[in-house]
Amino acid sequence: MSIEIGTNYYEEAVKKLSEKVSGLGRVGEVICEPVRDCLKNFCEQNGEFAQAVAQGGSFKDCINEISKGIGQACSDLEVYKRAVQFYFKGADVHMQLTVDLGDEGFSNTPKSIGLSLDSLLDF
Repeated sequence: MSIEIGTNYYEEAVKKLSEKVSGLGRVGEVICEPVRDCLKNFCEQNGEFAQAVAQGGSFKDCINEISKGIGQACSDLEVYKRAVQFYFKGADVHMQLTVDLGDEGFSNTPKSIGLSLDSLLDF
């Protein structure tokens, strides 16, 4: 497979992900929109991933594949990992959660800062 110079895989990937899908099962209907939004975001973050989506399977096939084996519940992280791995085998998703107490994260800052003179002079 040759890569075309100047191809904007992000636009191709978003177009593919934006296609209307129908005939999904119960789980597929629930996860479809959040997965679509997440994959679009990942395509924006990483051009190589956007290329994999643009050149990979259909979004409906992705949803059907990641829906397999999900019973009553599944974590968001697991759903997103399955979606990413549908398009890019071996890829992983990491999640970071923080709490904001209404102070725009001010209370999340470290309470003390440790400085070492050695680290300041180490260049």
